[in-house]
Amino acid sequence: MEEQNFSTLIEFINAMEVREDDEEFKNPVDLMFDELKEREPNHFAVRQYVKYKLAAGKTAKSILVSCGARLAVFDIAELREVTSYDELELDTLGDRRTALFLIMSDTDDSFNFLISMCYTQLFNLLCEKADDVYGGRLPVHVRCLIDECANIGQIPKLEKLVATIRSREISACLVLQAQSQLKAIYKDNADTIIGNMDSSIFLGGKEPTTLKELEAVLGKETIDTYNTGESRGRETSHSLNYQKLGKALMSQDELAVMDGGKCILQLRGVRPFLSDKYDITQHPNYKYTADADPKNAFDIEGYLKARLKLKPNQVCDVYEIDAAAGE
Repeated sequence: MEEQNFSTLIEFINAMEVREDDEEFKNPVDLMFDELKEREPNHFAVRQYVKYKLAAGKTAKSILVSCGARLAVFDIAELREVTSYDELELDTLGDRRTALFLIMSDTDDSFNFLISMCYTQLFNLLCEKADDVYGGRLPVHVRCLIDECANIGQIPKLEKLVATIRSREISACLVLQAQSQLKAIYKDNADTIIGNMDSSIFLGGKEPTTLKELEAVLGKETIDTYNTGESRGRETSHSLNYQKLGKALMSQDELAVMDGGKCILQLRGVRPFLSDKYDITQHPNYKYTADADPKNAFDIEGYLKARLKLKPNQVCDVYEIDAAAGE
């Protein structure tokens, strides 16, 4: 299991030499599959490799070049190390209260696919765990706060996932600068994703598409209007006309200049309402944040250092291990 990673896959591709003038040539990977075929002739990997070997020398070389180009990013030393072993234990997030941070650059999208892969594996593993172990619902709710959702790349089949993960005690909160960003990435599936969200909150903005759709969601209010008229001739006459009209609850221009301290929240089955934004500085735990006191900032480099720093007068046990004796 420890060799089932992208590093091993890259090594396989590097070892798959193809000689166009010698169709009978066997590279190390061919020999490995020949051995596997003798042990398990119907193995899935064997059956797929046989199909690949049907290709002629030039075609096979073209396939390998294409694979090598697509997987070139996994040949970077740092990325090879990240993908060579698993320490995230994604399938355990629903077993106990856990905080997992996936931090990626919001300006360089070179490695966005890693975040997409991580979310895909996360949802698949947790759904399987919920169904196979816990009878359909995880004991601890897993909430995914996906900030800058439009800048981390596309999460495959997100439109299907948001419709099915809720029943497993999993939820996804997508944070966007504008609703049009979602449509740019997920195209026609963007409306499906939005439709499967139980709640939506508008914090302000002036993107036309977002304002137009929000105006339609808010609906209209009834207003009374009256018109007065006067006609003059031999005799002066006056008229007064009352009407009831529908007016947008908030027009696009009103939404664009909405007070920065306000927000609009819409819950499933409830009319949207205007509310004040929560002042985070009033939260009882705000004093523990780095914003309140820089000393609270988490030092990730210090946390990952394995070297033990002893304090004065600290009592500790010292053990001497003889490596030769262990052999």
